[in-house]
Amino acid sequence: MNWNHLTSEDQLKAAINESEETPVLIFKHSTRCSISSMALNRLERSWSESEGIKPYYLDLIQFRSLSNQIASQLNVEHQSPQAILIKNKAVVHHSSHMGISYSDISKSVIA
Repeated sequence: MNWNHLTSEDQLKAAINESEETPVLIFKHSTRCSISSMALNRLERSWSESEGIKPYYLDLIQFRSLSNQIASQLNVEHQSPQAILIKNKAVVHHSSHMGISYSDISKSVIA
């Protein structure tokens, strides 16, 4: 899985704009949480590049203010771990903890 590391406000703006061309997934990961590590591992094992989703990884311990900005800007309550799928600058799917499923994410791309 080819993660794009999300580390700045400018990257966030670019990713949201990019969602007009291709679906964008933001995965908010807590490096201190075993549940977050399990969710990340499950997502990576199931990932398929064929869906055309561009994945962004956010280390929310290191970039907590950016995580808060995502919650505010996309109007999605902060969770950890959290997967947020954006198409055409709008959230079309979000899930957290063990509810994060590649199958559900890929279904949301089609919808």
